[in-house]
Amino acid sequence: MGEITLLGTSHIAQESIRRIRAAAETSPAVIAVELDHKRLASLLQGGKTALRFSDIRRIGLKGFLFAWIAGIVQRKLGAQVGIIPGSDMLQAVKIAHQQKIPIALIDQDIEITLLRFSSRLSWRERGRFLIDIIRGLLFGKRELKKYGLAHFDLRKVPSEEMIATMVKLLRERYPNVYEVLVEDRNRVMAQNLLRLAAQHEGTILAVVGAGHVMGMREILRQSRANS
Repeated sequence: MGEITLLGTSHIAQESIRRIRAAAETSPAVIAVELDHKRLASLLQGGKTALRFSDIRRIGLKGFLFAWIAGIVQRKLGAQVGIIPGSDMLQAVKIAHQQKIPIALIDQDIEITLLRFSSRLSWRERGRFLIDIIRGLLFGKRELKKYGLAHFDLRKVPSEEMIATMVKLLRERYPNVYEVLVEDRNRVMAQNLLRLAAQHEGTILAVVGAGHVMGMREILRQSRANS
């Protein structure tokens, strides 16, 4: 039975890449990443999304718009710090290939996630999205301060305290979004890691977004306690 190590990263922080390199020096048996096949293919092509209007049929209009807007925001934030979004995951994949370590893609298929986003986003959450975007554009610093995020540094992986604040905010203001983007995927990734641990001896190094670590850690703890 392998041991699972969760490494939380930020998709646009240079610090994430340093952490991954250091963790890989322990020679894990498997490197698992928060990706599916489609997102990995996108990263290998330079991080460009391949969204087409025809995709709306498969993932729904709301899922399509979310992916499109999220991509724009991530690229703008990445440009501010000189990092291509997803460089952390790509670094983990490259290290695995260089060191001949098996790589595992543990995230849920992105199309399933976006389709669920389309079906479960409520009217209240849509209204809050619009309000929060306007407030963020007009009063960005004030809004960050209001939610306890005034010292957020894009170049670093957020502290556990800051992550807890952001997760709590997402869960309270956007409960359905939280369930689709965080909770459901935490469950899928944790289950995939447990299967990997049953198949391999040694350490399974799981590189996931920092916002997933606390939830996944609790799921893994409960699974082990019940086994």
